[in-house]
Amino acid sequence: MSFSFKRNAIGAAVLTLCACASLPVFAQADPGAPALPELTVTGNPLGATELIAPATSVSGDALLLRSQSTLGETLNGLPGVSSSYFGPNASRPTIRGQDGDRIRILQNGGSAPDASALSYDHAVPVDALVTERIEVLRGPSALQYGGSAVGGVVNIIDNRIPREPLDGFGGRADLGYATGSRERSGGVVLEGGTDRYALHVDAFDRKADDTSVPIELGCDSPRRSGTARKICNSANDAHGGAFGGSVFFDQGWIGASASTYRSNYGTVAEDDVTIGMKSDRYALEGEWRPGGFFTSIHAKASRTDYRHTEFEGAEAGTTFANKSDDLRIEARHRKIGGIEGVIGYTRESNDFSAIGEEAFAPHSRTRTQALFLHEELGTDWGRLSFGARTERVRVRSNGYPEDPEITRFFVGERDFNPHSAALGALVNLSPQWQLTSNLAYTERAPKDYELFANGPHVATAAWEVGNPDLQKEKSTGFDIGAQWKSGANSARVNAYVTRFRNYIGLTATGNVRGEEGELNPGPIDTGDGLVFPDTLAEYAYQGVRARFTGIEASGNLRLLGTDGFAPTADHSKLDLEWRADVVRARNTDTGEPLPRISPARIGATLAYGNGPWAARVGFDSYAAQRRVPSVGARETDGFTLFNASLTYAMKVQRANLTWYARIDNITNKLAYSATSILTTTVYPRAPLPGRSLKVGLRATF
Repeated sequence: MSFSFKRNAIGAAVLTLCACASLPVFAQADPGAPALPELTVTGNPLGATELIAPATSVSGDALLLRSQSTLGETLNGLPGVSSSYFGPNASRPTIRGQDGDRIRILQNGGSAPDASALSYDHAVPVDALVTERIEVLRGPSALQYGGSAVGGVVNIIDNRIPREPLDGFGGRADLGYATGSRERSGGVVLEGGTDRYALHVDAFDRKADDTSVPIELGCDSPRRSGTARKICNSANDAHGGAFGGSVFFDQGWIGASASTYRSNYGTVAEDDVTIGMKSDRYALEGEWRPGGFFTSIHAKASRTDYRHTEFEGAEAGTTFANKSDDLRIEARHRKIGGIEGVIGYTRESNDFSAIGEEAFAPHSRTRTQALFLHEELGTDWGRLSFGARTERVRVRSNGYPEDPEITRFFVGERDFNPHSAALGALVNLSPQWQLTSNLAYTERAPKDYELFANGPHVATAAWEVGNPDLQKEKSTGFDIGAQWKSGANSARVNAYVTRFRNYIGLTATGNVRGEEGELNPGPIDTGDGLVFPDTLAEYAYQGVRARFTGIEASGNLRLLGTDGFAPTADHSKLDLEWRADVVRARNTDTGEPLPRISPARIGATLAYGNGPWAARVGFDSYAAQRRVPSVGARETDGFTLFNASLTYAMKVQRANLTWYARIDNITNKLAYSATSILTTTVYPRAPLPGRSLKVGLRATF
């Protein structure tokens, strides 16, 4: 499917901003109707609002003010969450020091496959402009989502398939402009319906030039050459949208959606390489409440067609494609002696291919089936939870069928049967204090590229070699937490440790590979003398013992104002929001640190509200990262980034308008990310963005 939203989304946002304030014929939901509770469905499939697992949810103005062009940067700075930062256009969340296929990215609780875990320069095809809420579940307790969730889960909720009836018509529209990259963005979300049906339509457009930084950097891009205070080849152009709807009946509902995402962006690692990405997704979801033993049966299915092509100048280079199908069925049973829970089945299939000179992984097929359950027992002092999951995973390499002469890839199939289990407890010590604890054993089947890769990978500046004999990755994780809340004041802290028996990662072998993959090539006699060929360092996927330990803390302190009062002209409030985290990760076989681990961080924000005005000013301070491997990593210096925002809310007829201004990196500090591969491979060409002012308007109606 294809949408022509690229040229029209910002225009649609402008029209909607005008129309929502001037068309009284549009009905709205009854303002006196009770609001639906905001449930963190990722953290608890039973919908409990008090979560045993450490989780964070970002929505509304909080999401608006922290929104960036990539998912990783949008979530960066949440407790335990950092970013893989491959420039301004590609990043995934890193949770508790773990990234890639140990972090599961979901869309509305279902699989959202792409190629972002395969390589750092592959973007996640989502945009916060059309996202309702993002939930982050930290730690290994989300085993109902598989071994790939051992580090955590990120669930992107967009309501493209409405789950609740709507009364009338509503939506929102956004416009924004940022000075640092001259980014122009716009998005529209429209929803309407009755007690029997609901419809959803959204569209977005985001376009930016090269990102400004505090230092002069060279560039040899076809668009720009010479030096400038900009990251070379960091421009991007993304657009997309969706439509969906649901029909409601007495015992449940059923809905469907179709969505598309298109993006063209520079890879930063090379001056003349850009990526053209497209992702089309079709989803079907529904729920039936039959009564009896199973109180509800929830099912969702999706098909995703993902493809991106890497262009060298105007010439198409390597093309990566991933076609996938996903089915998830959950049956919630009634209470049995105080125990309630969910039993589920999932099936996923992925067909991956890479065609071109930089196809470092073969064509492959992965099939996964799993059974899982999650049970909870409520008591007068708290809750106990138990979960288990068993899987069957088949991973097959088909080599490189486009050219039979390329024989460097292993051809064959591996079968795995991962099993996982978890226990959790929540104890109410008093009305203000809670203790939580989670213990989980998790097994993860190796991914196709970890088993079968054998080729040059520019994003990691390495010749990557898989190992078809890899065994399951096994880990045991434990975390313990305490949280306190009294009115507007709160605090929470979590400590954790995760031990891996077979942590699969890239390890330098000490060898080099030539352009054709030859091992440790010697000089070539050209007749005019000896010439040394271009080489890449060889890195191999190996299983090692590893340990991750860390602490996360956050809280809020009311400095001014009275609990229970919203900020008005007569009642202002001033809060101090604080946060801190630290993680240590070590290869316990060698004693060396693992690469790309976030340093210790501490941050604080003063949040002031008075009537329609709200202001925030804060900082995030990063310690120096000296704990890096002796080979293949670079130390980073410490730095502090200051930020501020100002919002003004007003009502125009039926529309609520929020004007906002946000300034990032106020002091224009030069900084490099310890969690970015670019800090090692292309230093100093990819620092974090410099000072940028973003102004915008959101209308909700």
